Amino acid sequence: METKVGFLQRLREGLGRTRRALAEHLEDLFGQPPDEAFFERLEEAFVLSDVGPDLAAEVVGELRRRALAGLHRPEDLRRALRSILMDQLGPAEPLRLDPPPAVVLILGVNGSGKTTTVGKLAARLSQEGRKVLVAAADTFRAAAIDQLEIWAQRAGVPLVRHREGSDPAAVVYDALSALQARHYDVLLVDTAGRLHTKVNLMEELRKIRRVIDRHLPNGSVESLLVLDATTGQNALSQARLFRDAVQLTGIVLTKLDSTAKGGVVLAIRRQLNLPVKLVGTGEGVADLGPFDPEAFVDALLPQA
Repeated sequence: METKVGFLQRLREGLGRTRRALAEHLEDLFGQPPDEAFFERLEEAFVLSDVGPDLAAEVVGELRRRALAGLHRPEDLRRALRSILMDQLGPAEPLRLDPPPAVVLILGVNGSGKTTTVGKLAARLSQEGRKVLVAAADTFRAAAIDQLEIWAQRAGVPLVRHREGSDPAAVVYDALSALQARHYDVLLVDTAGRLHTKVNLMEELRKIRRVIDRHLPNGSVESLLVLDATTGQNALSQARLFRDAVQLTGIVLTKLDSTAKGGVVLAIRRQLNLPVKLVGTGEGVADLGPFDPEAFVDALLPQA
């Protein structure tokens, strides 16, 4: 199993664009006594990194209050800003997979990276020693089922699949039966991409959830929404409507290596009250891991 240090290093590299964007606006700011221009530029930098205007104003307002209370040295201001951001993110919230069996339902719009996330997560959990089963509940596209089968083979885990056009809830039903009969630890369910505005497709998700609840009334169920970090504030509107339609428990943020706006992590936590549980920082199987708020803040902020 890969070391934690390896993934954290890739997280820092993945956030390089955001960090460089912040550094561009914060250059020399922490080398002089804070004045109103300092706070204005700091707030602008956070808005440009997709933290959002309201949260940016709140974070900078708190830093301003601490500065007025006597914090003036650059190193003190940096520590205070780090502390404020940590307070906004809260503690890490890992996947709830115990006691087994557990179900992880992967949701999202087209192109967000759902199937890839399922494949990477299957590989990661298998490497941790868990017995994993995957269900291909995206039955709208034969290509999606075939893609998931390739990922399942890479991870060395079995796949439950039906033919294209089948009822997704029936796929999940069969997978749950296998989960219990063969004593698997985790079932990962890949669902079809859907626009959050499509009422019939959102009802399909509710049907899948009802099937899960009937089979595992006391089981651990994670409903994770996969969001593309490069979509920035648009990701928030998607998440808000998915959250209102189904019982979301967390966020998977993909393509964090491809954006200069990684501050959206803070906006998600604040506006949706949903934890980011997993982050993707690349195309490789190992480029998906648990979200670590402390490592994220350290990777996000420019260093002295």
